[in-house]
Amino acid sequence: MKKYWLQNTYLVLMFALLYLPIVYLILFSFNRGDNMQHFQGWTWQHYQTLFQDTRLLQIVLQTFLLALLSSLIATIIGLCGALFLHQLKHSKRMIWLQFNNILMVSPDVVIGASFLIVFTMIGMKLGFTSVLLSHIAFSIPIVVIMLLPKVDQLNPNMFDAAEDLGATRWQVLIRVLLPQLMTPLIIAYFMAFTYSLDDFAVTFFVTGNGFSTLSVEIYSRARQGISLEINALSTLLFVISLTLVLIYYWLSKEEKEA
Repeated sequence: MKKYWLQNTYLVLMFALLYLPIVYLILFSFNRGDNMQHFQGWTWQHYQTLFQDTRLLQIVLQTFLLALLSSLIATIIGLCGALFLHQLKHSKRMIWLQFNNILMVSPDVVIGASFLIVFTMIGMKLGFTSVLLSHIAFSIPIVVIMLLPKVDQLNPNMFDAAEDLGATRWQVLIRVLLPQLMTPLIIAYFMAFTYSLDDFAVTFFVTGNGFSTLSVEIYSRARQGISLEINALSTLLFVISLTLVLIYYWLSKEEKEA
């Protein structure tokens, strides 16, 4: 009984440490004042200011466009990678998986600096393209790891039967393989989307003049002083993230029941 009480106490303290700062941030996004020292009443003023800030709204659109596009490309490439690894023998698969996992375990600072060196060497101008390529690169290993177990569970007899019935490889891919992997593909896409949306370190290295993401912009503004407009923006992002988590949970539950 004492052990059970200690475990519950630990969980409560852990979640309190994690979520109390977020609750504090959300609360002061409705503060009538202009700082986080004293709560002076409720207002929507900072949300109105946020939606009148055309530069910040442009950066929000850029960030979501980047995340949507990089996640889509990473999911397609990651699916091809999972299918490739599925066909390999165990020893060769383990070697390739080690290479795949390098980007997942390497510090973001190292990854960002590496991409910066590569782009500088080939003479690529830093901006949307450089950030997009970087986000695709670090999202692919995540997609591969999430899809490979599901690909291993597929029944190979389905593909043989489809080919015996006259289906081309393209038809097998579209009508047999993708329907079987649709839920894991959506889950992997959302996971890659979250990683892209949340990334700061890699983006900070490879972004250039004229292009920025929310993480970099918030960091730049925070250095100039706390603005409750950022609280309002962070609150909206938290709601979006929570929605994505709920969708991820629902899809995972549907997959287990199926």
